[in-house]
Amino acid sequence: MNFFEHQDRARQNTQKLIGLFSLSIAVMIVAIYIATLFLFRMAPHIWWHSGLFLCVAGITIIAIALGSLYKIAYLREGGSVIAQELGGRLLLPETADEQGKQLLNIVEEMAIASGIPVPEVYLLDRETSINAFAAGFTPTDAVIGVTRGSLQHLNRDELQGVIGHEFSHILNGDMRLNLRLVGLLHGILFIYLTGELLLRLRAGSREDKGLPLWAFGLALMAIGGIGLLCGRLIKAAVSRQREFLADASAVQFTRNANGLTGVLEKLQKMDSRLIAPGREAASHMFFGNALNPYLWDSMLCTHPPLAERIRRLGGVNVSNLPAMPSRHRTACQESLAMGFAGGNAMSQQVVNQVGTVAPEHFAHAQALLSQLPESLRLRVREQESAMGIVFALALNTENLEVQKRQIDWLRQVQPTELVEKTLELSSEISQLDPSIRLPLVDLTVPALRQNSAKECQRLCKCVHGLVKASGNLSLWDFVLQLILWHRLQPCINPTSAITVEFTTIEQIWPDSILILSALARVGYSKPDAIAYAFRSGVFRLPKAAEQEKPDTPVCCNFSDLKKSIERLQLASPKLKQAIIDACAHTVLVDNKVTPKEADLLRAIAMTLDCPIPPFLNPQRGVFK
Repeated sequence: MNFFEHQDRARQNTQKLIGLFSLSIAVMIVAIYIATLFLFRMAPHIWWHSGLFLCVAGITIIAIALGSLYKIAYLREGGSVIAQELGGRLLLPETADEQGKQLLNIVEEMAIASGIPVPEVYLLDRETSINAFAAGFTPTDAVIGVTRGSLQHLNRDELQGVIGHEFSHILNGDMRLNLRLVGLLHGILFIYLTGELLLRLRAGSREDKGLPLWAFGLALMAIGGIGLLCGRLIKAAVSRQREFLADASAVQFTRNANGLTGVLEKLQKMDSRLIAPGREAASHMFFGNALNPYLWDSMLCTHPPLAERIRRLGGVNVSNLPAMPSRHRTACQESLAMGFAGGNAMSQQVVNQVGTVAPEHFAHAQALLSQLPESLRLRVREQESAMGIVFALALNTENLEVQKRQIDWLRQVQPTELVEKTLELSSEISQLDPSIRLPLVDLTVPALRQNSAKECQRLCKCVHGLVKASGNLSLWDFVLQLILWHRLQPCINPTSAITVEFTTIEQIWPDSILILSALARVGYSKPDAIAYAFRSGVFRLPKAAEQEKPDTPVCCNFSDLKKSIERLQLASPKLKQAIIDACAHTVLVDNKVTPKEADLLRAIAMTLDCPIPPFLNPQRGVFK
């Protein structure tokens, strides 16, 4: 099952979740109705009062809906809300100890290898157990949370296994489902909390006027308990198989089964439970069981038994995975690229790599990060320096006259110190391999997101101004702005959400034609080659034979291309898979990838929230 199938499965599981949630509400309505009959001492031989039942059903549904909608709206800001509710502290490089810096390094390596922005990392200082979680709606707004106990008791390989496990949840679409689960189940919890409030009031204690209010509150708590039981059953049904998948993916990412097995063996002797008040709502998100064991642990536990997880990992044959090169070798010293048998196989292999991490890409990410000078590694994590890096990436380093014009414009809108830092960083970045530019943007994202929404918006406008000052919008300028804006969207507009609006190719046919035209024109110079690559990509789209197809690529500009990409963001996962396949086929029809093609293809995929690993050697082929 590939990335897109996982996304589609997540949508199906959401529908299943809503069905189970509706069933739980029905059970609670019946229970509240029976409690109300006893409260008002209805005639024992009359069990059906349609008016009363409708009234109870209406009030219950409204109460649950309000509780759920409130929580869903509260969670719209993403995974950081969950992390803060659990007592997490944003881990910043300048305040992190050696263990914290090691954790940040591991997260950076995994993010670069998988092609997603580096997630913010939260440290749960008060939690001495071994546990971790990932939360967010998309890879763009994901956060990683790790307990203090994990840093204290796990070595680097074991911590790497845990982070690999959490990245699997990010890449497989589990996080969105998990957050929806938190929001929906809060409505059921609302019934329990209402009963608890009535119990505290202790009003109406006279027995001759019917059951006292506190007794009704006690009944609501019992009914709410039924809802909690249903909620835990739902979480167990949704979470268990995904934990096995995440374990297997972590081994694939790191090529080290011993690391993850070591963590699970330690959990057999140590503790994974949390003390944070919000642990109940978020229990299904964690690496290990965050709650006390239940009476019927096999039915209600959100995680499979540790022994079973260890047994399954024991069956993974790591020796079958390709050998990993030394982390200190560079891609130039030892190419990690491998060729392809033909166009169809090549594009399919690109699709299969979306949302996953092969050992080669993890090694490549480590090698790439090792190329960065220590000073630059530190600066990507500082707010002001991260801004300087982004500005430096927008400067024209080939034409000094154009660069001077850009710097003169930048001096008008930014402090002199930042401008001087930008020039210094530009000189340093120009010495690096061009393939490092996109990963460098992603490395700056955690620091840039520490700015306010207005500051992030101003940063994007400044980059646009620098590009405009150059007088000529290059492909890299377009890619930089597209990726930067997309990566900072959770900060600029945290309540925005991308929903599926297009489920058929007819709805997005003109947009698909436009991006294939752009890719064909970027990758090829001769008119015949451009037309052939374009047509090859078009025929990879679903129902291509039924659609009107131009013989040659359509004319387009960067503005039109951006609008089309934004519309394609609203397509279903299956449509996105077809689009990425067609794009890859257009690029790879000649069995090679130029740096410009690699930048544009990755930018399109990343903006569609289809994380794609870096091309290991664009000149010789594509990633394995």
